[in-house]
Amino acid sequence: MNAKALIAKLWEMHTQITPSALEIKTLFDTAEGSELPNDHIALRTFQDNRIGIAALEKVFTDSGYTARNTYDFEEKKLFAQHYEHPDENMPKIFISELLLKEFSPFLQETIKTLLDTVDFSTISAAELVKMGRPWGKPSKVVYDKLRAESEYAAWLYVFGYRANHFTVDLSQSKAFPTLQDANNFLEERHFPLNTAGGKIKGTPDEHLEQSSVLADVIEMDFTEGKFQVPSCYYEFAKRYKLPNGTFYGGFVAKSADKIFESTNFRNK
Repeated sequence: MNAKALIAKLWEMHTQITPSALEIKTLFDTAEGSELPNDHIALRTFQDNRIGIAALEKVFTDSGYTARNTYDFEEKKLFAQHYEHPDENMPKIFISELLLKEFSPFLQETIKTLLDTVDFSTISAAELVKMGRPWGKPSKVVYDKLRAESEYAAWLYVFGYRANHFTVDLSQSKAFPTLQDANNFLEERHFPLNTAGGKIKGTPDEHLEQSSVLADVIEMDFTEGKFQVPSCYYEFAKRYKLPNGTFYGGFVAKSADKIFESTNFRNK
């Protein structure tokens, strides 16, 4: 599967559990009068030789993507890498992984047990990044215990491998000249924004501003029954030009740290 087809499949999966993303995209594109570009997509995984960043990246690097910057998130105990394609119309890829060794024996053993149930040697990277949850039905008790340590771990336990979010690139938007304009547009239509670290994360001086809506809350099947949990979300980015005239292509770790919280558990 080439990169364009893979990203199209990831978007299809994304909108199945994140209906607000499709609704917002339609509203934005209609307001713009044309389709706004996708800045980046993000995927999550665990730091494990079988399914870590090195395993997930292959499908992208094989299709022309190149690894760029790395990012450390000490508080959330994450490491991340982003990738860019020579075709500027292709979105950036942002892959993060949870540093399992920095967590409790419970979390480490729980994730190891999950991973041991799957024969990852028979799964290609192209299959892995879009297969959802490769292990069995989750337990609500385990989900809540994981959440106590890491919202990221709990989310990944339930949703598995898929795009965690897509991102609209508003850098050259005519309908939304500022990110505040986009946020106002969304709030007027009652989409809840992620307020962690402020509704807008980053500054023009950092060459990147970001905001996002909160993840949709959907009903999921657990071994104990059906419960509502946050799924995925939509992000909005405005990039600024560097002194050389090109748009900044990286990410700001302290901003991304707060964007992660778009999937934190909340009552609908």
